Amino acid sequence: MKIRRPRLPRTRAGQRRLVQSVMAACVLALLPATWLYMSTADRLRTTADAPRTPVAVVFGAGLWNGEPSPYLAHRLDAAAKLYRAGRIEVVLVTGDNSREDYDEPDAMRAYLTRHGVPGTRIVSDYAGFDTWDSCVRARKIFGVDRAVLISQDFHIRRAVALCKAAGIDSYGVGVAAKHDVTWYYGGTREVFAAGKAALDAVLRPDPRFLGPKERGVSRALAAGR
Repeated sequence: MKIRRPRLPRTRAGQRRLVQSVMAACVLALLPATWLYMSTADRLRTTADAPRTPVAVVFGAGLWNGEPSPYLAHRLDAAAKLYRAGRIEVVLVTGDNSREDYDEPDAMRAYLTRHGVPGTRIVSDYAGFDTWDSCVRARKIFGVDRAVLISQDFHIRRAVALCKAAGIDSYGVGVAAKHDVTWYYGGTREVFAAGKAALDAVLRPDPRFLGPKERGVSRALAAGR
């Protein structure tokens, strides 16, 4: 069976309408990314000027042979640095534990304890399957209403915008990363993820797993005061 090639309009009016349609589609595709940029412009910080905040939220970024991937390790390094500087009191690590043989939060906890953060100051969220789920669970399950969020610079705007939609007053610390294949993939992925983020912010769906409220964060904060 022969596949017919699409025919371009032959008239000037038809060609003009095609160009206008393509331009309109490009504008619509970029609107969510523009929203992320504009809504978070004043909410980005570095480890040097992050505000003193009781809780830091670190988002999972994959494991390599059971250990944090280099990208995740950089995020955890930033959290440990903020803790040592006295800018945060508790770290909420949120990631994927959907399989018995894959446990991001426990790997993140182990890494942080090796880098000077006491285990009593680390709280684990085992159902942070994506950014929206992590933000909603941080607010509804763990009672976090103000936090510093830590992720790579290409992801941090989306994290801040979604946590804001979930009811968390947050600042984002974007961790710099080498511009390798993973970085370019992550940056490209964010263009498409921005559309889902906009829908999540508007529709506010329940996370994949909500569950009962947990007092891990409040207990960790109380124990340190």
